[in-house]
Parts: sequence; C-alpha cells; structure tokens
Amino acid sequence: MLSMQAIQLPQMPLKRVIAVSTMLLLTAATSAQAGESARYSVIFGGRNIGHVIAETTGKRTTIDYDVKNNGRGPTMKETITFGDDGLPSAWTISGTTTFGSHVDERFARNGSRATWIDATGKGGATVTAPAVYVAQGGSPWSDQVYARALLKRPGMTMPALPGGTLLLEKGETLTVKGPAGSLDVTRYVLSGIDTTPETMLLDADGDFFGSVSPNSVVVREGYEGEEVRLRKLAADWSTQRFVAIQREVAHTYRAPVRIRNVRVFDAAKGVLTDRVSVLVYGNDIAAVEPPDSPPGKGEVAIDGAGGTLVPGMYEMHAHVNQESALLNVIAGVTSVRDMGNDNAVLDTLIQRMDAGEIGGPRVIRSGFIEGKSPYSANHGFVVDSQDAAIDAVRWYGARGFWQIKIYNSMNPAWVPAMVAEAHQLGMRVAGHVPAFASADQMIEAGYDEMTHINQFVLGWVIGPDEDTRTLFRLTALKRLPGLDLASAKVQHTIDRMVEGHTAIDPTLGIHENLLLNRDGHVPPGAVDYVDHLPIGARRDAMKGWIDVSKSGDDAAYRQAFDKLIAVTKMLHDRGVFIVFGTDTGGSFTYHRELELYQKAGMSASEILTRATLESARYVGRDQRSGSIEKGKLADFFLVPGDPTKDLKAIKTIAMVVKDGTFYYPSEVYPKFGIEPFAAAPEVTLATD
Repeated sequence: MLSMQAIQLPQMPLKRVIAVSTMLLLTAATSAQAGESARYSVIFGGRNIGHVIAETTGKRTTIDYDVKNNGRGPTMKETITFGDDGLPSAWTISGTTTFGSHVDERFARNGSRATWIDATGKGGATVTAPAVYVAQGGSPWSDQVYARALLKRPGMTMPALPGGTLLLEKGETLTVKGPAGSLDVTRYVLSGIDTTPETMLLDADGDFFGSVSPNSVVVREGYEGEEVRLRKLAADWSTQRFVAIQREVAHTYRAPVRIRNVRVFDAAKGVLTDRVSVLVYGNDIAAVEPPDSPPGKGEVAIDGAGGTLVPGMYEMHAHVNQESALLNVIAGVTSVRDMGNDNAVLDTLIQRMDAGEIGGPRVIRSGFIEGKSPYSANHGFVVDSQDAAIDAVRWYGARGFWQIKIYNSMNPAWVPAMVAEAHQLGMRVAGHVPAFASADQMIEAGYDEMTHINQFVLGWVIGPDEDTRTLFRLTALKRLPGLDLASAKVQHTIDRMVEGHTAIDPTLGIHENLLLNRDGHVPPGAVDYVDHLPIGARRDAMKGWIDVSKSGDDAAYRQAFDKLIAVTKMLHDRGVFIVFGTDTGGSFTYHRELELYQKAGMSASEILTRATLESARYVGRDQRSGSIEKGKLADFFLVPGDPTKDLKAIKTIAMVVKDGTFYYPSEVYPKFGIEPFAAAPEVTLATD
C-alpha cells in the first residue's frame, strides 16, 4: 500500500487510505451468503478497534463499518443492490472518513446507462459490456463485490467504472485452521485500482475469507490464530513481487560508468557547476572530471544531455514499506528517516534493501514509544509506566536506533526521564506534544526536535484540559486565524526553540492536504502528478480530508494553513533548523513538501542544500553522502532542467543512482500503473 501514514503517495483510493491510516487488522466472521451475516472485527496490535458487518438478504446487502484507532477512523453505512448479472445495480455509501470529511456516494445502473456521484462530482457512462463499479468510499467488503464479478469473467478481467480495468489473478491454495475446522483458501491478487495490487483470500465457494499484508490481516472470526502466519506469507508474497521488479529495473554495471555532459548541484555552495563528467565505479563516485577528459577502455557511457545531477535527498518523516521504498528511490530520495513502524517488519525490510534484493533507500531508524490509553497508536512500544518507557528507550538504544519518537498518549511526567536515558545512550529525542502538555514543556524536557507544525502551535490556541489524542488536534487548527504571532506566548516558545537549538519537522504537505483539499478539486500539491496516476488514485486525490460544512470553517481552515506557513517562516528566520519530511509516504509528496518551503522564505538552492548535504550532516552521514564528490556514495539523480531556477525540475527525473545501482523511472513507474515523467538517458554499454 501507499502510505498516509498516511500517503497520500500518491493519494490512495479511500478504502486503502483507511487501511493504511488506521493500520488495520480485520477479521471476518462468516462468508456473505444470502440471508446471512458477515461480521468482521477490526484488530490491530492485538486490540479490537472496530467492526464491519455485512447483512445480505436476497440481492441486497447492507454494510456497517466503523473503526477508531489513534483517535480517528472511518464510519460508513453502505447499501448494495445486485442485478441479475451479479453486478451492483445500486450502491450508496454515507458517513465520515478517517479525518472527518463527509461521504455521500451513490451509484446506479439502469439498462445500459450508469451514473454515479462521489467526491469528484457527478459522472456517467453508457455501458456496452459488463463493467463493475469501483467504490471510492467503500468498506473492505468491497473486495467481495469485485471478486464475485471477476470470477465469472473470462480471464478474470473486466472494465471498471469510472475507468480502468480490473484483473484478478489466482495464486496458490493453503489450508487454514480454526475452531470450525480446517479450510482451504486460495490467494488472489486484484490489480487495476491503485498503484499496488491487493492480495485477498477466497474460500472454495469464492467467498471472501480475508485480505493480507505484511502489517495487517483480514481473517474470518475463528481463524485469528493464523494472523502471524498470514502476515508472514503476505510479506513473502509482496517480497516476491518487488524482487521480480528489482531484477527487471535495477541496472548494476560491472564496469566504470561515465555520466557525461552534466552539471552538478554543489550542495555546499548552493550553485550548479560547469559541465563535468561524473564517474561511478561500484557503489562509489570514482571521479568528477572535466567534460573533455578522455574516456577509459571498458566504460559504460551515459549522456546527461546537459541536465543536472542532484545529490540523493533525505525524506525525514517516513513510515517506509516495500512500495514506498522503491517509489522514493525513483523520486530521488535515497535516504529516509523512519518515524515509526513495526520493528520486526522494518528490520526485515532494511535487510532486504541493503542486500539489494529489493529497491529502497537507506534508512535511519526512530524508535516509536507511545503511552497506553484508549487512543493509543500501535507502533513500536505502548507503555503503561515510566519504568516501561525507559526500558523501551534502552531496547532501541541497544539496537542502534538514531533517536526515539514520543507520541500523543505518553504521560508528560515520564518524558524528562526518557529524554535523559536516550541522551545517555547517544540517541536524540523527537516527538509529538503529549496530550495535556505544551511545546514549551517538551522543549524544557529536552526534546531535540519537534514533530509536526500543528503539534508545535496547538498550545497557543487550546486550553490545558483539551484532549489532543483525538481529531481535535487537527480540527482545533481552525482557531489559528485569530492568533497574534507577535504575542508574548508565541514569541516565548520560539525563543525557547532558538535557545535550546531545537529543530522542527513541520510536515507542511500533510497540513496542506488536511486544510486545503476539497471534494471535486485537484489538490494544489498534486497538480503536477495527478494525471499520471492510476484511475483510483487520481479519483481519490480529489477528496477533502476534513468536514468544512459548518459556516465559516472553510475560510478558517484555509487561513489556518496560511498561519502555519507564517509560523514556519518565523522559525526559519530565527535560525531554527527545519527538516523536510512528509508523513505521507514521500515520493511525489516529498517534492511538494520541498516546494512549500519557498512559501516560508527559502530559495530553491537553500531547499536543495537542506534536503541533501545539511540533512546528511544532521544525521551524521555527511562524510559519505549529501553531495557529489569523489569517494562519496553514488547516490544522486538526473533531471533535464535546472532546479536552482525552478524547483519543479526535480519532478521530471530521468535517472537515479542509489548505492551505485542505476534506475530509470520510465521503466519503474509502469510497474505501479503510473505514467512516466521523463525519458531515460541514452546509455552506451562498455565494449572491450
């Protein structure tokens, strides 16, 4: 899955946004036979956090879907009526999304005419052949609809509405065990909706048994004991796909590679060099030579066509998975800082990337620690005492994590001891502002870095008893327009940041999505890539995140984003170190993240330097990365234009080199259903 962790990387169909944002494990109660109930428990981290209930009577199914994790989640009601052909003839969906925006989606088919209305607006089509409607806001039970339709079709493929083509591919059969006995289920892979296929399990009758991923599993009630095994299988299946992609798209030349006719972004000076040739051998930059230097024997030659080589960039707020890993690399992001993950899954992923089995960036690990509460996020460690919190810090320290990250439900009274232990072990501390605490308190406690601009500013506009473990930490931002940034309380907090040399990870892009995205409109951050995405991702990009139906809220949220930009500019002007991270999966959204700092007063050159050399220095890796110099790692990318004049040039990447392996995005993007942005450079292979 692409991730909000929510990615919108690019933004996913709503069902998949929900799955990633709330990090679900779903369990299904029974197959959806006519007149029966299919009940699903929603489980993550061993906790039941919601339900899906599908009641079928004749040709009509109603679905009740409600999930709450980390203080947020979707609530949906659906009604589906099936025609004689087994395809939906009517489908209505109403409720609220993960972040609170309203859903009122409707589909109807009358003869050859199909009409629908969703977040993108009204649509319609004359259907001359069987086609299945793909719901924008559908619950996980939607997979049952698609599977039933496709199993009846030759080749298990058929057109989709509003567009595209669905394909169901059959895999192996396995036996699962539960109190009801053993059951044979078969793996099927559904593609055509999003950038990554979805894996589901169907029983012998073709009914939905579950869907699986490395982090989440959907199984029928009674088969929860298979969860660990199924997640491992999902990881193996996903890895097989990405290993196959890596074999096709990763070019490792067993010879020196001369990239000629290029200029290099000098990250130390913030300017482009004159034209040069850059030589790569193995995983290192072997030389940077004048353009007229004669080539040696046995070299591979790549014509840069006068373009620009930029050092590999650092995405500083990732929640990396196999898909986002490769998509980040081909977006020029060769290093990421993971800000919270399943520790075991991340360890395995890093091992596979470092071994070259799958494509991905270098990873700097943050150890996630959350306090136990009804609103807990379920990454890393969830603790219920100061001693347990300190034990978690020690666990991360013993495994070489670069920092710890403290989350919303942590008891603020425990933070000073956690910070002291982390610093003693050589780790930095970043985090949210725990509920019922303030940014000032966390700076005083010793935070090295504040996470998210909303977390930083909330203390200026909320009361000490207001709970930020829920969506309130987002909706309270509409109070910002009335805030005087020259007030004593604002200036006091900024002074403390400066005095404490405390950095900040604003994640402006996710706040832009939250505060500015509106139904039916292409988001400002997606205008340069949305038309390149698969139909499902394009469609869901045009979806608002929050409820703006109340009078005055639309304007208040828009003004709130302007205020966040103004605060970020104040921090930059005062010399506070700003790191660039997305929390939306990186890749395309990372490019937008960089663009937004131009609004905060940074030039394109300053932004590129911060994204490369200064970020490398911040995490202690500048001796080997962050700039294009002899002896450093071969991590950089090629763009046709000059990004110091127009930062948008980083969106048209022709080639990426990571650890000496060459990737051409025009070969990779089609594997994800994405239309490429630039052609690959001309490559002449070595001859003796």
